[in-house]
Amino acid sequence: MTGREWMRPALYGMVALALLLGVYALVLVLVSGGEFLRAQLAQFWYFVLALAVGFGVQVSLYTRLRQVARHDSGSGKVVAVSGGTSTAAMISCCAHYAANVLPVLGATGLVALVAQYQTELFWVGIAFSLAGIVYVGRKLAAATRHMAQMESHA
Repeated sequence: MTGREWMRPALYGMVALALLLGVYALVLVLVSGGEFLRAQLAQFWYFVLALAVGFGVQVSLYTRLRQVARHDSGSGKVVAVSGGTSTAAMISCCAHYAANVLPVLGATGLVALVAQYQTELFWVGIAFSLAGIVYVGRKLAAATRHMAQMESHA
């Protein structure tokens, strides 16, 4: 495996990380203002960064898995399953952001509950992100081994 094979996945991962941080900042600014964004980042920057990096890593792994799967006709199911897992992990890890959007929808009780458990939700999000990374990473490793075996028999 060469570094060149990882250039596109790494780029996609960095773009995904930046987009996630941008969307997070935009939602907080639009819903609660710039001061709230600064306060959240000052208090929870390490959680936000961990979730964004986790998402970027998942996108990188998924992108690389798709590259490998193009060479192996049997990997289409793997790509679909791993994509679903990554999506579920990202939705789970971003659940705490709902605390900032739900007031607009009139769900004050739910907002209070989510806000009360914000740190716990961050940890749950990180756990799901790590689970997604492990899952997609294993699928990528298996697909890569399978591709190498096919190439050695050709």
